[in-house]
Amino acid sequence: MKEEEEDWTLVIEPRSSLFDLQLKEVWRYRDLLQLFVRRDFVAVYKQTILGPIWFFIQPLFTTIIFTFVFGRVAGISTNGVPPLLFYMAGIISWNYFAECLNTTSTVFITNANIFGKVYFPRLITPLSIVFSNMLKFGVQLALFLVVFIYYLVTTDLIQPNFYLLLVPFLIILMAALGLGFGMLISSMTTKYRDLKFLVTFGVQLAMYASPVIYPLSSLPEKYRFIILANPMSGIIETFRFAFLGAGELNLNYLVYSTLFTIVIFFIGLVIFNKVQKSFMDTV
Repeated sequence: MKEEEEDWTLVIEPRSSLFDLQLKEVWRYRDLLQLFVRRDFVAVYKQTILGPIWFFIQPLFTTIIFTFVFGRVAGISTNGVPPLLFYMAGIISWNYFAECLNTTSTVFITNANIFGKVYFPRLITPLSIVFSNMLKFGVQLALFLVVFIYYLVTTDLIQPNFYLLLVPFLIILMAALGLGFGMLISSMTTKYRDLKFLVTFGVQLAMYASPVIYPLSSLPEKYRFIILANPMSGIIETFRFAFLGAGELNLNYLVYSTLFTIVIFFIGLVIFNKVQKSFMDTV
């Protein structure tokens, strides 16, 4: 008697191509991506007293401290714009990039139990981190806009301009840069656990090598190239200039940040795709 062929709804086959990135699979599992985004966003402050208010408290208190320490005590220039707006613009931009990088960089370690039991495109997990952090960034951006509108109505110290049209593009760059670095580092943390401590420490230091607490124009010319080597520098400067009109915008900085982001994102994606096939043997 001839055996009937079984009609499978999903066939999982081995992949040998380094550039088989499973993007169609990610689209097929978009519902799972939405669930992960909701889980990541809701679970962070689910059992806290203040709940989502922490989304506002963190950037607000950091901005106040920066204004006092770097603005009042150290006397660092803010190019004539209100320090509260100057620092908040840099903080919310850097925080989004840093949180995407830090959380994505341990994605294999923190999700090893799920990855070992259930099949789904592994790229779903880092993408969910980026999108859930984007929701948080949106909340903090709303806080920034409230302060921005107040100063726009009550003073003439800020000069928003048509570069505001670039803001969605800048957000995509921040997300892609954090995701690219995060995927690259997560691929290495499967073997070298020390990296997760180095990354957290390194990201904190890297903030001071970006124009979060000072404008690029305040730096001596001979040291400026060091800060510009950080791809977030061009993004933060453009973001701040679009809203505040602070300083002089050089689009070459943004072009460099864009090209760097594309390269690091592609490298991170390819390495992540390679490691995810065998990482369970080393985690």
